[in-house]
Amino acid sequence: MAIDPTSPVPKYSQLRDLLLDWIVETGLSVDDPIPSERELGQRYGLSRMTVRQTIDLMVSEGKLYRVPGKGTFLARPKIEMSLALASFTEDMRARGYRPGAQDLVRRVLPASGSTARAMGLAPETPVHHIERLRTADGEPMAVERSNIPVDLAPGLDRHSLAGRSLYAVLEQEYGIILDSGEQTIEAGVCDPADAKLLGLPQNSPVLSMRRRSFANGRCVEMATSRYRADRYTLHSRLDPRRPGGS
Repeated sequence: MAIDPTSPVPKYSQLRDLLLDWIVETGLSVDDPIPSERELGQRYGLSRMTVRQTIDLMVSEGKLYRVPGKGTFLARPKIEMSLALASFTEDMRARGYRPGAQDLVRRVLPASGSTARAMGLAPETPVHHIERLRTADGEPMAVERSNIPVDLAPGLDRHSLAGRSLYAVLEQEYGIILDSGEQTIEAGVCDPADAKLLGLPQNSPVLSMRRRSFANGRCVEMATSRYRADRYTLHSRLDPRRPGGS
């Protein structure tokens, strides 16, 4: 394959597609180097500036990463964020990763005004407040903060969550089976505290998630999470349009 100078597709974009094909065809592995900018320019008849534009794009997409003085390497593929009602533990295991969690905060607190309103609770209703750093194969992935009414799960703070899904604990210990939920995901920037936990520079991009989970019509959990944008991508299935819809 070669660059088509007559194509309306910009040359840097053509090179991106060619490199993605080359990576697959050669069986390049994570952390393997790609050819230098000079080599790529000679191979495809492009200027160093155009090649650098392509590499910059692929680095920003999380497909490649640079090591100063050493070169450019194939990055680990991003993890698709599940848009289903599944726990982090279940989701990571289904994808072949080893899930992990580090407790940051576990205490009983009066629900804040915004949390109480979101969960349909009376002001200052006691809730279990749980903050955890979530990992996949030992790598920090997300900071999760959950609030669960104490009357639904009394003594939850005495149950270890090490190596266990919070949702599994709710089901096994309290008979609570989550049957519906809603979540909002938006782009954000990482504050200094979470950046340190996630091993990111301050103000790095993150995916901010806000989720409410229900069982039999009652809100069981109100959770806010920050996921590393450099390690996650969103994937959603699109169902056929209903007849008469716009």
